[in-house]
Amino acid sequence: MNQAEIGKFIAERRKEKKLTQAQLAEKLNITDRAVSKWETGKSMPDSSIMLELCEILGITVNELLSGEKVDMESLEKRADENLIALKRKDENNMARSVLISVIFSMVLFVGIMVCLICNLAVSGRVTWSLIPVSSIVFAWLISFPGILFGKKGIRISLISFSIFLLPYLFLLGNLVKVQEVFSLGAKIGAVSIVFLWVIAIIFGRIRRKTAALGTAFLSAVPFVFVVNIILSNMIGEPVFDVWDLLTVFVLLMLAAVSFLCDYAGKKGLVKK
Repeated sequence: MNQAEIGKFIAERRKEKKLTQAQLAEKLNITDRAVSKWETGKSMPDSSIMLELCEILGITVNELLSGEKVDMESLEKRADENLIALKRKDENNMARSVLISVIFSMVLFVGIMVCLICNLAVSGRVTWSLIPVSSIVFAWLISFPGILFGKKGIRISLISFSIFLLPYLFLLGNLVKVQEVFSLGAKIGAVSIVFLWVIAIIFGRIRRKTAALGTAFLSAVPFVFVVNIILSNMIGEPVFDVWDLLTVFVLLMLAAVSFLCDYAGKKGLVKK
């Protein structure tokens, strides 16, 4: 499975269909930059849109993965070769992810041991080290799935974050003996969980990254207001100050830039 040949084949079929990169990208609800990366052999189409891409280009998945038109005689042989190549690629990616996740876990474990040993050496018992240790364990719980499974693990990481955030804040509040850590953190944490799930849904539903990014920036604006209201009620902070106004202004500007970039991509203002 040669990415360069596949990219060249996609470009040829696209031109035969009299489509620009921007027009093909719009049909697939992605960016034209993604199409450009396919055609230059820098990346492969995601499996979730392969069938739709093949339908638009008038080819089969086997022809796409072969990088050429395949006659009926060699169809079965090419199909087997492509399946083997895809399986080998998935196995290599998984092996690399497992190695990285193991190294990540070992580094965090070493960090835990260093904290415990230093605490025991200085105090003779476990005291302050429980704070960094609990934080490291929490970080591992929410990071490990994403490192191991990549994009597929992001949802698992979000689930872990949603489940373990409040218990972590409760434990942290007891360790530092400041109950406000939990009472204040729980409310902001709950809002943060909702916000992160909203962001995940946005990027899951909107395939064009620039459009998704713009929507995410816009959704962050009400999040700023909600957090400010919570802080105002809990610790007497002003609901809104000049820094909050600046934050909202920056978010709106970033959203506007993202939507403009998306509009330019959709209309094919940059012809390729």
